[in-house]
Amino acid sequence: MVSDRGLEVLGAIVHDYVSTKEPVGSKAIVDRHNFGVSAATIRNDMAVLEDEDLIVAPHTSSGRVPTDKGYRLFVDRLQRAHGLTSAQRQAISSFLDPAGDLEDVLHRSVRLLSQLTSQLAVVQYPGREVAAAARVELVDVADRRVLVILILESGSTEQRVLELAETITEAERRILAASFSEAVKNRESDIELHGIEDRERRRVVTDAAARIGRVVGLLLRPRATDRLVVAGTSNLVRTESDFSGSIMPVLEAIEEQVTLLRLFGEMTIGEQEVAASIGREHSGFIEEASIVTGAYGPSGTEIARVGIVGPTRMDYARNMAAVRAVARYLSRLLSEDV
Repeated sequence: MVSDRGLEVLGAIVHDYVSTKEPVGSKAIVDRHNFGVSAATIRNDMAVLEDEDLIVAPHTSSGRVPTDKGYRLFVDRLQRAHGLTSAQRQAISSFLDPAGDLEDVLHRSVRLLSQLTSQLAVVQYPGREVAAAARVELVDVADRRVLVILILESGSTEQRVLELAETITEAERRILAASFSEAVKNRESDIELHGIEDRERRRVVTDAAARIGRVVGLLLRPRATDRLVVAGTSNLVRTESDFSGSIMPVLEAIEEQVTLLRLFGEMTIGEQEVAASIGREHSGFIEEASIVTGAYGPSGTEIARVGIVGPTRMDYARNMAAVRAVARYLSRLLSEDV
């Protein structure tokens, strides 16, 4: 079992290997870090880490480097909260503000993220910023089932079949359709029901309105597309020596985009607002690459992903902070446009 000091030794190995690109030995750890123990004691700790498959010797009689499992433990338990420096925050503010149209902002965001992390950066296009809706129509399908149709100003439509708790009349459907049409056209969240005086019928229609409102909200929600903006391919090429094999598979996956989109979509965003997939954790992709991704969207929703791709030997704390910051910026921008 790895002791607390052993975990600190792992953290030191990750830090030094990322910084120097050289395998880390016990003497180097003693010289660079204030553990207050001998090199022999550090070697014992490193032996335990190696037994746990957290570090490995790339060559005979060399120092040690982190494994995928070691990086994962570092990301999940050891890395300290890492905020952006004032210079980095200023760079985001000056580079991205004032915001232009969405196309311009996405291209500038991905270039900035590549510069902040020195990795290949990727941002996924949202399907639309906010749906510009013209009206809502309700069509009777069967008893208690209606087809909710959202007609956009562009002429395209979104639709979904909804089952109600109780049957509504044709006149009540017209009232609901008119109320929702007025609300979506004015981008209002509440509707007003006029012309329903009977208390029981008003209860039925109010319940139907709540159900229809949830569907309309889903149809209005922006969606991601299969389109990506990529920047910093040269950063990935410069780190080719970090890949023992060819770097071509990762470049091909990025060019095809399908694999990268799938991997982004499979990664669950947690409380840190970002997620990392390290090396062999993502099958079907080059095993020596890592992906860091965050989600963005208006008002706390997730409609698209932004992230970076690079070798497993990367500064996870700094890179995760940069991805988080850019994702927050894009979310704020979309929220302001709602």
